[in-house]
Amino acid sequence: MPGDTLQINNKAAFQNTFDAIVIGSGISGGWAAKEFCDHGLKTLVLERGRNVVHLKDYPTATMNPWDFPHHEKLPFSITENNPVVNRCYAFNETSQHFFVKDTEHPYVQEKPFDWIRGYQVGGKSLLWARQTQRWSKYDFMGPGRDGFAVEWPLSYEELAPWYSHVEHFAGISGNFDGLDTLPDGDFLPAWEMNCVESDISGKINAHYKDRHVVQGRCAHLTKPREIHIQQGRNPCQARSECERGCPFGGYFSSNSSTIPWALKTGNLTIRPFSVVHSIIYDEQKKRATGVRVIDANTKEEVIYHAKVIFVNAATLNSNLLLLNSVSSRFPNGLGNDNGLLGKYICFHNYRGSVNAAFDGPLDKYYFGRRPTQPMMPNFRNVHKQEMDFLRGYMVFFGAGRGRGKYHAEEEMGAALKENLSEPGGWYVSSQMQGETIPKEANHVRLSEEKKDAWGIPELVFSVDYDENDVKSMKDYLEQASEMLELAGCKDIQANDSKQAPGLDIHEMGGCRMGKDPKTSLLNKYNQFHLCPNVFVTDGAAMVSTSTQNPSLTFMAFTARAVDHAVSELKKGNI
Repeated sequence: MPGDTLQINNKAAFQNTFDAIVIGSGISGGWAAKEFCDHGLKTLVLERGRNVVHLKDYPTATMNPWDFPHHEKLPFSITENNPVVNRCYAFNETSQHFFVKDTEHPYVQEKPFDWIRGYQVGGKSLLWARQTQRWSKYDFMGPGRDGFAVEWPLSYEELAPWYSHVEHFAGISGNFDGLDTLPDGDFLPAWEMNCVESDISGKINAHYKDRHVVQGRCAHLTKPREIHIQQGRNPCQARSECERGCPFGGYFSSNSSTIPWALKTGNLTIRPFSVVHSIIYDEQKKRATGVRVIDANTKEEVIYHAKVIFVNAATLNSNLLLLNSVSSRFPNGLGNDNGLLGKYICFHNYRGSVNAAFDGPLDKYYFGRRPTQPMMPNFRNVHKQEMDFLRGYMVFFGAGRGRGKYHAEEEMGAALKENLSEPGGWYVSSQMQGETIPKEANHVRLSEEKKDAWGIPELVFSVDYDENDVKSMKDYLEQASEMLELAGCKDIQANDSKQAPGLDIHEMGGCRMGKDPKTSLLNKYNQFHLCPNVFVTDGAAMVSTSTQNPSLTFMAFTARAVDHAVSELKKGNI
């Protein structure tokens, strides 16, 4: 698709009534826009950041390391002023323009939390790690079975068709592994493991009957289908420069996929630089009538109206917006009669990692920089509670070769150059992705003293690990070390990073779904119990985190919710 096809509809400046409003243009917001536009609804997408057009606005996508003033590294002046975002692995000289800087949008850390954000059309879909696993039936059953949160109001079986719907359009690569802990999907051909990964996974799979190392599943096109060609996308080139924006459209993002698709229908209007202040509630109509927007540049207030509103500002900003949407009917935030809005925030525990060396074949290497790695779905507390901690963790594995060794005392000039031109020995790395338990104490709330540049209260974070997270991490460190030793690894080192919550960038909760309005905010269709024409389909709606990556589930929930919303609109119920 030509880069200049993604255009802003400037009629938004004076046309303020739509069928649907979508707040946010990231992964879930892009899907809401696509689905509404495919159904023929005139849709407004509000994005607080600037416009980013696929291809046109990826300024560093094809630059070489030597084209950057600091060879892709960031100068001290930037890292010093951005201690939070600088901890993100993808923040560097090639991608810094897609990240929110610490001083631009401050927040209050009552407890340390690394809030990583991307304010632009496409949001963090330009920056995400693109790992896409379905949740299993055990993930949806877990809270109800173990009693640590409210019961999920729907089952895996109800969501499965919508997983297929979004997988087919987005393009997900993976193998058909036949595991009930990691359901198969609508897959493109998988990426291959390298020789050391195949060796290690074979040994682990043969030894443990309840543990299965499989190739990772990711939103990268290995063999595009016709639907992807229609989107103007091409195969992934295994460059591993995804955070710059992909000029090939090889990975799924709102910019390369859902937003251009929605624009082609003629039903989409995008308004960037639109900071949504609040949702407007009409007490007589008992529904929301629109949203109040502050222009990011002029600070001018504009009101837009719609029959249905989707909140997709990303988990924590969605909580902020909803808490700030007060009225005489809802003085504590939209739909918040039970006082639970902003509470039960959860995330993924990434603190544990295990690294090792491996005597692999030195005459073998691998092609490119593959966008995924082998993984093992959770094997703890799957069928019943059996450990001294709740839930479990997914394990990621990877093997590679670095450069030749550098011996400063022995090598200079040509000898050093020759050594570094050859790959070094094999290394193996492993990382946990642990499920954290939603707790009422883990919450965000509005600051009573501090406001941002647009007059909106700053968000206060009170989110932390607990004893369950530490026990789960210790078990991972022990088990991963054992598995790598079994596989023949050496020099095994187990590490606890002790990093603050947030760097996983998998925050969830605060406006959870549920069956009972007394203990939840949303119903099984992501629809407010008490304001039925407002839906929340990003991470804020999640009851629990599972151990799987969440973005694919956000997409499926969004498509399902739009289908329900359109049906209810046709019936006159909202």
